Amino acid sequence: MPLILFNKPFQVLCQFSPQEGRACLADYVKTPNVYPAGRLDADSEGLMLLTDDGKLQHAIAHPDHKEAKTYLVQVDGVPDGATLARLQAPLDLGDFITKPCQAVRIAEPLWLWPRNPPIRARADKPTAWIAITLQEGKNRQVRRMTAAVGLPTLRLVRSSIGPFSLATHPLMPGESMEVPADGVRRG
Repeated sequence: MPLILFNKPFQVLCQFSPQEGRACLADYVKTPNVYPAGRLDADSEGLMLLTDDGKLQHAIAHPDHKEAKTYLVQVDGVPDGATLARLQAPLDLGDFITKPCQAVRIAEPLWLWPRNPPIRARADKPTAWIAITLQEGKNRQVRRMTAAVGLPTLRLVRSSIGPFSLATHPLMPGESMEVPADGVRRG
């Protein structure tokens, strides 16, 4: 079976089993017997990959395979060069130390959809966008990294996983498409 690219909307649970009062993957993805290769928190948005192939799922999700994942992060505040350098270097988050990563300040992508509900705006506190590319992905890692450098995350959108990107496969929140799994490294 081909791989399914899915743009997970904000506040959708990354599971197929329903939970009362909460939207989940089953509300959007109708292909039977597929499972997410990796997770996104309910308050995060963006690209997910789903498959019915357990080996492919492992190849995508397991950190040993080093599929790069890029996150677009709107932060409360504006990073300077020293802050970006701290994000890129190993960062002690208490229970683990992050691996080096890429972190660059970017303009808000033109292709990015508005979030519903919108991010709160405060005239006295500017926001900025950072693209963070990780080779790992521990629980709430990006949010914890930005908070550790004094820039709380306001919005988090996973824009790419390995060769698959929402910039080149434009999907609105809740949309999905099948693609060949050719680009995924398998070990």
